[in-house]
Amino acid sequence: MASVVSFTFNPFQENTYVVYDETGECVIFDPGCYDATEKEELRIYLHKHDLTPVRLINTHCHIDHVFGNRFVAETYDLPLEIHRGEIPVLESLPQTAAFFGIRLPEPSPPAGKFIEDGDWVEFGTTRLQAILTPGHSPASLSFYCEKDRFVIAGDVLFLQSIGRTDLPGGDFDTLIRSITERLFPLGDDVRVYPGHGPATSIGYEKIHNPFV
Repeated sequence: MASVVSFTFNPFQENTYVVYDETGECVIFDPGCYDATEKEELRIYLHKHDLTPVRLINTHCHIDHVFGNRFVAETYDLPLEIHRGEIPVLESLPQTAAFFGIRLPEPSPPAGKFIEDGDWVEFGTTRLQAILTPGHSPASLSFYCEKDRFVIAGDVLFLQSIGRTDLPGGDFDTLIRSITERLFPLGDDVRVYPGHGPATSIGYEKIHNPFV
């Protein structure tokens, strides 16, 4: 059975997720650890629980989700995995940092592997399926575990809210379609782990989300 642990990092209060199972293998999604203290918090947790990171994945490449990319990639010798459509976002990080008036502690490594819609992310005894969910960013991916009924949703769907669409590559209508056509059909019982804020469920958002 897969387990999900979250860390809230950096000035944007971004959720970094570690998904692991009984084998001890794990995937790190969106490492937002900004400074040495946050990096050490992640490292100590993995060491204390005997977890072995085997994949490093960005749901999308907005600045708050990638601060720790280089740290994770170099510490655990992992290539960064993203959707190819997020390359322009990744490459524009210095300009994004200047726009937000925030320091970029270290540059993200370039992508080493690409994930497409429908691809499987396999580790230990766990399989997650990549679902292309653009709108907040050009090619954001969500990762769905059918067996354990959860989805890592990035900044697509939040508790009673949705991702912003005013950044480059964002589009409101596209985001709504991603939610209603790609995420909602997964099932009301599916737990949603968003890029910010508390977890929610598909069923709850169908009823209570004012944007959809």
